[in-house]
Amino acid sequence: MDPTALLLSRIQFGFTISFHIIFPAFTIGLAAWLTVLEAMHMRTGRPVYQALFEFWLKIFGVAFGMGVVSGVVMGFQFGTNWSVLAKMSGPIQGPLLSYETFTAFMLEASFFGVLVFGRKRVPPWFYLFSTAMVSLGTTLSAFWIMVNNSWMQAPVGYVLQNGYFAPDDWTKIVFNSVVWSRFPHMLLAAYLTGAFCVAATGAWYVLRGDYYAESRVMLRMGLFLAALLIPVQLVFGHLVGDYVHDYQPAKFAAIEGRWHDEQPASEVLIGLPDPTTESNKYEIKVPILGSVIGSMSLTSKEVGLTDFAPQDRPPVLIPFVTFRIMVGCGLVMLAIAWFGSYLSVKRRLRRNRLVLWAIFLSFPLPFIAILTGWYVAEVGRQPWAIYGLLRTADAVTPFLTAPAAMTSLVLFGAVYLFIFSFGTFYIYRLLRVGPTRLAVEPPHGASPNRPISLADPELIPSRYTSAGE
Repeated sequence: MDPTALLLSRIQFGFTISFHIIFPAFTIGLAAWLTVLEAMHMRTGRPVYQALFEFWLKIFGVAFGMGVVSGVVMGFQFGTNWSVLAKMSGPIQGPLLSYETFTAFMLEASFFGVLVFGRKRVPPWFYLFSTAMVSLGTTLSAFWIMVNNSWMQAPVGYVLQNGYFAPDDWTKIVFNSVVWSRFPHMLLAAYLTGAFCVAATGAWYVLRGDYYAESRVMLRMGLFLAALLIPVQLVFGHLVGDYVHDYQPAKFAAIEGRWHDEQPASEVLIGLPDPTTESNKYEIKVPILGSVIGSMSLTSKEVGLTDFAPQDRPPVLIPFVTFRIMVGCGLVMLAIAWFGSYLSVKRRLRRNRLVLWAIFLSFPLPFIAILTGWYVAEVGRQPWAIYGLLRTADAVTPFLTAPAAMTSLVLFGAVYLFIFSFGTFYIYRLLRVGPTRLAVEPPHGASPNRPISLADPELIPSRYTSAGE
C-alpha cells in the first residue's frame, strides 16, 4: 500500500466528514427548535412564533440541502478509498446505513414538503405533526450514524466469517452500551448548536436595533435552553469518558497526556506532549485528580502510553489538544448561557452590550466543540479503523495510487468550497433580511396616535435600543 495514498485518503476523509458534520449538527437542533415554535404558535396564537418559524424554516432548508449533498460523498469514499473496510464490515455497516435511509430519510423526505408547501393546505395539527416528524427524522439519522460509528469504536455482536465481520447479535450492536452514552452526547451537542445560533442571532438583532419581539424570543429561549442543557451535556461527556477509559485505554492515556503508569494519577491541565522523550513539556498538573476523573477513586492506578507498543499508540498531540479545546468551549458556553440567562431574568440583558456581543460572537463555539470532539474520537482511535480488529493502514483500497487520491481530494475540496461559499452566503443574506413581519402584528413602538409609525418600521427600533426588556 502506498503510504502517500493512505495519508491523502485520511486527509480527504477527515476533511469531508468535518465539513459534513457541521450541517447535521445545526439542522438537528434547528428542527427541534422549529417544532417548539410551531407548538407555541398553536398554543398562544402569537404571530411572532409563526414569523420566527417561517424565518428559520428557510435557513433549515438551505442547511439541510448542504448536509445532504456533503453527506453523499461519504458513501462514495468507502468504495473508492476504503474498499477493504467496506468489504469486511459491509454485512454490519451496510444494514445500519440502510436503516438510516428507511427511517430517517423517509420521514424527512415525506414531511419536509409539507413544511414548505402545506401550511395553508393541511390542518394546523397535521402541520405541527409534520414538523415533529422532520425533527424525529433528523434525530434517527444521528442515532443510526452513532450506532455505526460506535460499533467501529467498540465492536460487539459479530463473528468473523470468511474474512467478513458478520452480525451475530443485532441487539448487542444496536443497543451497545457505548451508543447510549455517545448518542445523547451528540444529540445534546446538536441542540446546543441550535440554541447558541438562535441566541446569537437574537443578540445580533438587538445590537442592530431591529426586530424587538423576535430577538427577545430568540435570546430568551436560546439562552435558557443552553443554560439547562450544558450541565446535562457535561454528565454525558463524563459517561463517554468512562467508556473510553474502559474500552480504549490507549486513547484515554493520550487524552490525558499520561506517558507512564501512575498511582494515584495526576491530571495534566496543559502541556506539550513529546513522543520522542515520552514526556510532556511545560506541563501543569493536579495531583490525584487523574484518578478521580478516570476511576472515581483517590487511589486508582491509571495506565500510561508506555504500556502499549509505539505502533499501537494514537498520535498523542491531536487528541490531547482537541480535548482541551472542546472542554474549554463548553465552559465558555456555560458561563455565557448562565450569565446571559441571569441578565435576561433581571431584564437587564438588552442594556448590556458587552454581554450581547459575547453572545453574538459565541455562535462558532458549539461547532468548534463538535469538531474537536470528533477529532478526539477518531484520531484517538488510531491506528485502528475498527478498534482492535482492523488497522487503518489495512483498511484502505490496496490498489489506490497517490495521484488518484490527490485528484479526488482536490475535486472534493473544490466542490465543497463552492457549496459552502454559496450556501453560507445565502444563509447570511437570510439572516441579514431577518424575519418577515406579519401584517397582523404591528411593530414594537407603533402608536395608534401616530399611524405613520406603522409605515416605517425600520426607523422604529432605534427608539428602544436602550430600553429594558
